[in-house]
Amino acid sequence: MPKVLIVYYSRSGNTKQMADFVADGAREVNGVEVECRSVADVTPEDLLEPEGIILGSPVYYGTMAAELKDLIDRSVKFHGQLDGKIGGAFASSGGPGGGNETTVLDLLKALMIHGMIVKGDAQGDHYGPIAVGAPDERSQAECRKLGQRVAELVMRLFGQARSEAE
Repeated sequence: MPKVLIVYYSRSGNTKQMADFVADGAREVNGVEVECRSVADVTPEDLLEPEGIILGSPVYYGTMAAELKDLIDRSVKFHGQLDGKIGGAFASSGGPGGGNETTVLDLLKALMIHGMIVKGDAQGDHYGPIAVGAPDERSQAECRKLGQRVAELVMRLFGQARSEAE
């Protein structure tokens, strides 16, 4: 069964709430295993198994939290081995103009440097869901949509091949 891993860092709980909504959306897709874990519980080796990886971070000084950057930095030893996986990202900030888009883009750039596929969204949050403070109804819906879209693409690209291998 193809797998989507959602990795997040959350100090206040807002980014964790977003991660849970992303996971809810991914779970709507039949045939996909979904795991949602704090970055403290993830090693670079954990990135090798899932076909989909979604990263979430609060905004710190216009970019991702150091804890996520550390995971990405340590994942360099697997450079090229994440090639072709599906990726996505989301972010939360303390205020409007707080750096949500720059944070999402930094996360996406790291995934693309690993060779991952990132699907944009023509409607809504184009790069990935964002929230200012606790996720409101709009942010919750965008998070669910991200999870669902990544899981659907994982199934489209990996569902049959992984099932046959198992």
